[in-house]
Amino acid sequence: MTTVMDAGAGRELELDQLMVQRGGKPVLHGVSLRIARGEVTALVGANGAGKSTTVMALAGVLPLSAGQVRLDGRPLALRRPEAVRAQGVAVVPEGHRVLGDLSVQDNLLAAATALPAPQARAAVAEMFALFPELMPKRDTPGRLLSGGQKQMVCIAQALVARPRYLAIDELSLGLAPAVVKRLAGVVQAVARQGVGVLLIEQFTTVALAVASRAYVLERGRVAFEGSAAELRAHPEILHSSYLAA
Repeated sequence: MTTVMDAGAGRELELDQLMVQRGGKPVLHGVSLRIARGEVTALVGANGAGKSTTVMALAGVLPLSAGQVRLDGRPLALRRPEAVRAQGVAVVPEGHRVLGDLSVQDNLLAAATALPAPQARAAVAEMFALFPELMPKRDTPGRLLSGGQKQMVCIAQALVARPRYLAIDELSLGLAPAVVKRLAGVVQAVARQGVGVLLIEQFTTVALAVASRAYVLERGRVAFEGSAAELRAHPEILHSSYLAA
């Protein structure tokens, strides 16, 4: 498969003791995560555990009350989403959000505007190679795509920036099992190319099948940190966390 991003040198994306408030109420209470390059890290937990809040804070959408994010050992500026993306962290938010009036190709070109024109065209071509299913839809408006096709476009939009780290919020939400399996394979391929992937899921089966490390979030706190294999071997940990929610 064509290499779609520049892995470069570095170590990990570190979220250190993040505290976030929403509507004046604390939502994250000192959340710490480590996402290693070349690996998939799963962040799982029940609805309302704080997973999406973690992603929005990482993306620069929500301000931190306390804590810090470090990118390969250096503080990551979280001033705005464009700044986060420019520093090498791309986020795929929940909800299959594409530009509905733009074609698939123009959706990808819009995401590549920070690149010089020749590089942007090359990056878009690489995305069609990564997702050949989108080639017949290249001139189709985003609003007419299926849910799975929209999710492919969203992931491709994130990857055209050639990130060092990629966070995907609810990869499998609302998608058919065959599409989820296809996207899970893409996530693994991206990680093999040296990108650190944070996969956020309410439904744990897919995330734990592709991840090396896992975190369980419970009411805004990390309730488990360890290998994905360990979490698969002890389903009572997840059961307890989901019951607590």
